[in-house]
Amino acid sequence: MGGNNRKFKKKATTMNKTILLKTRPKGKPQQSDFEFKDIEKPSPKDGEVLLKALYVSVDPYLRGRMRDEKSYIEPFQLGEPVQSAIVAEVVESRNNNFKQGDFLTGMMQWQQYQTSDAKNLRKVEKEQAPLSAYLGILGMTGLTAYFGLLDIGEPKEGETLLVSGAAGAVGSVVGQIGKLKGCRVVGIAGSDEKTKLLKNKFGYDAAINYEKTDDMTAAIKKAAPDGVDVYFDNVGSYTLDAAMNNINRFGRVINCGAISLYNETEQPTGPRLETTIVKKSIKMQGFIVRNYEDRFPEGIQQLGKWLQQGKLKDEETIVEGFDQIPQAFIDLFDGKNTGKMVVKVY
Repeated sequence: MGGNNRKFKKKATTMNKTILLKTRPKGKPQQSDFEFKDIEKPSPKDGEVLLKALYVSVDPYLRGRMRDEKSYIEPFQLGEPVQSAIVAEVVESRNNNFKQGDFLTGMMQWQQYQTSDAKNLRKVEKEQAPLSAYLGILGMTGLTAYFGLLDIGEPKEGETLLVSGAAGAVGSVVGQIGKLKGCRVVGIAGSDEKTKLLKNKFGYDAAINYEKTDDMTAAIKKAAPDGVDVYFDNVGSYTLDAAMNNINRFGRVINCGAISLYNETEQPTGPRLETTIVKKSIKMQGFIVRNYEDRFPEGIQQLGKWLQQGKLKDEETIVEGFDQIPQAFIDLFDGKNTGKMVVKVY
């Protein structure tokens, strides 16, 4: 009987799972595009730490990495683990910079346990903010909102800021920063529940439910009667077209994402924007948050300060269970998240 107990304990300590990209999605990702694999729990070598994943970030941009095409970041390889931002706990350390019980965040594989030299990871403190916040408002999404709006959008007091995907991880922060800068803020989201949240929690002045809107150009004009000075675009496609129909002279358009197009299998066409850009002297700029990597400490410090002062409110959709990571990612494309979508592993 004692031998059985020892055998059980040995098995428990070596249990580990990973999630691989099995096939490249065609259109919207499916569960069948991913594969769960049981692997052995690794042991850290000199200079490494053993990490236990606590929170896993799922983000729309991961869809682009599932395509076999050149981009600003290498595509995922078939048969290899998917990666995203993760908060993990150090359970064993052979690295002098970190000790058991430290919490680290950065890009990691979708695994319950993994080893790392931690060179590209940073330590975070759960006393300063909930650990999941370092994947959202104090992580890449918060930094995306901060640098995209302030550096490219350059909002000024009294201007009108329009945000699509406004109830999402980035959009919910963009609108709040816009209010801090004295803007009138209008948000576009996909349900009455979300539009109420925009106004009641995040301080938006007006909100549009695109699911109930047949004419987005007219809806924006009604919600922003003085026109749009800054448009923070997370959606693209027809929403961008409608925003451009309402853009003011010297308006700024921040191209952060285009979730409406990520699952398209053919190249879509739409209105040509060149004439509007020239006639109204519009600035339109795309960006990725890694462009500002050397300024991350500045952004985290300011976002953290606003959060502690109660000037920013955080919203998360937390799904529990390692096995739920692929479905949580898929649910992003159906708008099932409010704020940042995070999977709690432990």
